[in-house]
Amino acid sequence: MGQEIIVNGAAWQVNKFQPEAGKVVLVQGDSTPWQTTVRELMYHPAVRPSTRTRKDLPAASRGRQPKDMRDLRADKRALVMLRVEHLREVECGFRSGDPLKALPGEPKPAYDPDTTTLTQRRHAKERELRQATVAHPYRASEQKLDKVSYRTLVRWDKGLRCFGPVGCADDRWLREATGHRITPQVREAILAVRHETLHRSKLSAKDRERLIHQYVREEFGKDEEKKIPSYETLRVLWREWFGRSGGRQRYVVSAARAQAVATGRHVVVSRPGQVVALDTTILPVKVRENIFGDPVSVHLSLALDVYTHSIVAFRLTLVSDTSVDIAMILRDVMMPLPMRPDWGEDMEWAYPGVPSTVVTEFAGKKAASLPFFAPETVTTDHGSVYKNHHLVEVQRVIGANIRPSRVLRPTDKQAVERAFGAIQSLLFGLLPGYQGIDTADRGRDPEADACLTVSEMEHFIATWIVRIWQNRQFGSHAPSWDPLGDHSPNSLFAASMAQGGFALQIPSVELYYELLPQHRVMIHARRGVKIKNLWYDGPALDEWRLRQSSRGGVARNKYVIHRDPREPRFVYFRDPMTHEWHQLRWVGLPENGRMPAFSDARVRQVLRDLRAQGLAPKSDKDLLPLLLDLIGSKVPVEQWPTRLSKAQRTDIAREEAQAAAAAADRPDIPPPSSADAIPPPRKDGSTPVVDNVIELPWRERVEQGQTAIDEERRRRREAAPHQPTPSSTLSQSLRGKRLADLLDEDTFVPADPDEQT
Repeated sequence: MGQEIIVNGAAWQVNKFQPEAGKVVLVQGDSTPWQTTVRELMYHPAVRPSTRTRKDLPAASRGRQPKDMRDLRADKRALVMLRVEHLREVECGFRSGDPLKALPGEPKPAYDPDTTTLTQRRHAKERELRQATVAHPYRASEQKLDKVSYRTLVRWDKGLRCFGPVGCADDRWLREATGHRITPQVREAILAVRHETLHRSKLSAKDRERLIHQYVREEFGKDEEKKIPSYETLRVLWREWFGRSGGRQRYVVSAARAQAVATGRHVVVSRPGQVVALDTTILPVKVRENIFGDPVSVHLSLALDVYTHSIVAFRLTLVSDTSVDIAMILRDVMMPLPMRPDWGEDMEWAYPGVPSTVVTEFAGKKAASLPFFAPETVTTDHGSVYKNHHLVEVQRVIGANIRPSRVLRPTDKQAVERAFGAIQSLLFGLLPGYQGIDTADRGRDPEADACLTVSEMEHFIATWIVRIWQNRQFGSHAPSWDPLGDHSPNSLFAASMAQGGFALQIPSVELYYELLPQHRVMIHARRGVKIKNLWYDGPALDEWRLRQSSRGGVARNKYVIHRDPREPRFVYFRDPMTHEWHQLRWVGLPENGRMPAFSDARVRQVLRDLRAQGLAPKSDKDLLPLLLDLIGSKVPVEQWPTRLSKAQRTDIAREEAQAAAAAADRPDIPPPSSADAIPPPRKDGSTPVVDNVIELPWRERVEQGQTAIDEERRRRREAAPHQPTPSSTLSQSLRGKRLADLLDEDTFVPADPDEQT
């Protein structure tokens, strides 16, 4: 009776037992009693006795895991070992339990096992402890030996034999942690106050206690208010339920919202490309821009594969990254990294399973030893560059799922955050121009120490990633299936290829055009298409000028034009019939000669100046002189550095860098049927000149702007059909005819301007 058994994980208590009939009645709370037989319980596969009612176990081990010496505090462990020494002396006469380690005077006559019995020695120990209690009561009380009797020694000895030294411990030292018991009304009040404090400003623990009292008093009456525990109990209870309240209110609210929608499940990354983390930070090293050589700060964007910790793509931008830069980074993740001229064979593709010759054949060039794949999930933060309609279209094109991390939860993409810190300590801290973690750690003049240009820094980081980072041994990021093994990003990627294979899928060069932002416009019969206040035209539109696109929906009868915001001089049109890509030029570009790059911000500045001057240009050709006046100065070359400030020089360098990045992202070899596509690179290995995109020194930029204006004016004069006849002056007209002559009423002869008096 009263025994508890576990049946299918549920606790049942024996209410009635009839041994003569072999019947048992089990009860469980308020449920219906269960009448069964002893035979059924004996052969039931999921029946076992409960430890909570076992008499052979100490109280501290019932319903819990067995107690252990490590559960005791240090002072209690010392008291237990003192009891064990007394039991050893009673057992064999030596407190150490070993005759070879006998203390002086051992064994004592009262504890000599050769002349006394065990019962006599136990009574002698009882008398000894009582005399010590009378002589030193405080010491005996501290050692918990002031109330030891003969039966206590027997119980300790039995516990020592069954459970070891912990069997001598008092069960009250390991009593059950029952927690804080509160009434349901107080629990409801605590939850209500918690919900209320998430909407208010930060409150102290004392304020929360007063709100709990107010809630209980108004909702349940004064009698229930008396059952509210003390302030200290409420404070400890609040910390156990909701954590410490030392954080800022903004972060506490966000944490509560995240916990409310949390599923409790974790994403287990098991293959490359399953999760790719994206993030952007300011490069902690000052570099020099390529045009004027001024020290500037650039932004570093990383794409890190969470499974292998490989840096599969990165970008350096003079301006904050845009959605186009993120789209191009995702494109770089899907494409092999081409080998560079100064890279050796040790940096070439060497992963087993897929020979380098096969990758070279598919990619059209030698590939470096860096993984590439189609990402499945891309984790980003909540920056505006990641939350726009363009990125939604990009994720549809590449077939990935771009998921932002939780608000104010950097742990969702901690892999890329730690990668930034590792690169900073392994590489950036060793370079001249390093700015330190904050202003307190900054050097005397990091801008003067900067010696690397943006292009040199990009090449340096790429070389470091392929040669060092990809071969660096993991520390705490070893794979779960081999936590003690030696692995690097390259070896882990090779192991995953051996386990699950590798999908050699390299996207076509047309992916660049598909990832650009779209504009839905109508085609003008004479002027082409208008995008961002600029007109674009080309031979590819001739067939579609007077035809509608037959597109339905919101963009009814409109055509889709793709445009790179980094290079607004060109847009790209996809033929509706052949799906071939064609390049459309800005109609304001001169036919001959070259023109510096410009951005959308420069175009907006031009239009603002025109509106301020009260001008309304009829075509984009009228915009060209003013645009060139903004891009290239008309002052003498010697005065250029004094006229432009550092901010203006940085803007010009940014426009050139954006144009160069757009030219590098465009496919080198256009489709065969594109008559107006981009010309291929030159055979001498130098930087390809793509249409009118070139990299100019700042002195040549001045001469280029003036030359472009002169050539445009000369082209207009030569394009005129005939030379207009200059009109005569008023004095010539008066001298060509005498004023006294009267004209005939029926005829009128105009004066000849060439006639002389």
